[in-house]
Amino acid sequence: MYLEISNPMEYHAALYIRLSKEDESEGPSQSVQNQESLLREFVQQHRLSVYDTYVDDGWSGTSFDRPSFQRMIADIEAKKVNMVITKDLSRLGRDYILTGHYMERYFPEHRVRYISLLDGIDTGVDSTANDITPFRAIMNDMYAKDISKKIKSVKRDKQRKGQFIGGKPVYGYKMHPTEKNKIVIDEEVAPVVRRIFALALSGMSCRKIATTLNKEGIPTPATYCGWKVGTPGPYTGLWSGERISEMLKNETYIGNMVQGRSVKISYKSKKCLKQDPANWVIVEGTHEPLVDAETFQKVQLLVNSRKHTRSRTYDFLLKGLIFCHECGYPLAVLNRKNARGEDVLYFVCRTYQRFTKAGVCTCHSIKEKTVTDAVIRKVREVCRAYLDPDELLPMAQEAVEHAQKQSSLETELQAIQARINSLTANLDRMYTDRLNGLLPEEDFQRIFGRVKLEREQLEEKRQALEFQKKSPVRSEDRARELVQRFIETAGESRELLVSLIERVELTEDKEVIIKFRFAQLDEASQNSQGIAPFETA
Repeated sequence: MYLEISNPMEYHAALYIRLSKEDESEGPSQSVQNQESLLREFVQQHRLSVYDTYVDDGWSGTSFDRPSFQRMIADIEAKKVNMVITKDLSRLGRDYILTGHYMERYFPEHRVRYISLLDGIDTGVDSTANDITPFRAIMNDMYAKDISKKIKSVKRDKQRKGQFIGGKPVYGYKMHPTEKNKIVIDEEVAPVVRRIFALALSGMSCRKIATTLNKEGIPTPATYCGWKVGTPGPYTGLWSGERISEMLKNETYIGNMVQGRSVKISYKSKKCLKQDPANWVIVEGTHEPLVDAETFQKVQLLVNSRKHTRSRTYDFLLKGLIFCHECGYPLAVLNRKNARGEDVLYFVCRTYQRFTKAGVCTCHSIKEKTVTDAVIRKVREVCRAYLDPDELLPMAQEAVEHAQKQSSLETELQAIQARINSLTANLDRMYTDRLNGLLPEEDFQRIFGRVKLEREQLEEKRQALEFQKKSPVRSEDRARELVQRFIETAGESRELLVSLIERVELTEDKEVIIKFRFAQLDEASQNSQGIAPFETA
């Protein structure tokens, strides 16, 4: 290698190796073993000390959220590594914006020397190879984009042919033992699927079906298949009415291949967006059905006939503020008729509602009005204990003015954020124009500096306004203003209630716990008598 390192003892090198599926098509030269051999040869020739070797095998270069890459970054942050060596620039990444970020900003700021062997790139010396690095990054990005398009086209073609290209088949099916892209019935859980449809056909609701399965201890699809779940909740490992409903609507069970329910935003992102059913790819008769078409259609009619009972919403003063104390989830509100035929709203634990008899939580059922009235009384009591009523009237006008200022503050914040977004877009375009030779270096530096300065100034102003927006919530002056306004409105303003209260929790014993947004009010609340348990309505 022609690269020269005059002071090898000063460096602790990280050997970074990456290989993805698209790289494998380029031949064995891109293999992990070949990359490591090349890097080891280089460090031996130059008598470099290797701190560690970081290998991301099977990871795309369009994302930098790779486990070994992030481990290397952590070691750089800890000052354990001050040199990064790769076979070529594409091993570092194929996203030209992020690659440029690490090359031109992150590595220099952390005093890390970056070397790309086959490209002749060495940030520790001045060379023409370094000057054309941005163009190499763009070419690598374009390559990744082209590969992504080809892969997407191939997958779409396979979908239209009825071939399964997903990770794991729907519950009740498994991959064919010998034929690729084909699914077959999983006889171990197929009886569960058939039973779910039979119970639905008999008139049992989705929620009751879920309760039945949970009572019998039947593993959920996620548990059976070993699927990873997000944040574990009180209902983890339990069937839900929503899961049952999804299964009953899935045409896969009548032998139709249903794919394309979601698509990735771009080749640079793992995030997927749900697609409209009109854009799904459905191919009929691709595999053996678990349920006959007649049964499936009858079940659809039954499920759809109950939709109207689940779509009603209600407005109430504590909406979005009331939670179950035991499980921590929001309380649901139900409408029931009293003896006089009048509509009465009741709070009930949503977790209990979804997983009845599963032992996750308890009902917590109580009239909405009973809780709301008690909360209003308690808040007014705390407010009066905190604020001298004689001071209320002189502060009323000031409170109104403050509310107007808050509205103006929000408008100003939105305008500043819009300008910051515009400046950021301008910087990105200028950088691209510079790389493409459309913007001279002198003009780029001049304009770039001015735009960057304006953006930094706006960012500082935005942060100051955000602090101004949030800080009054914790200040005594703001607390007094809101308390005064709340007392004057007799507790009828939801806006003021939300401003004062962070959350309300209802316990299993029908006790109410109020968490205020102000430390001053929390202290006043602790010094006053709490809300006694309610009588069960």
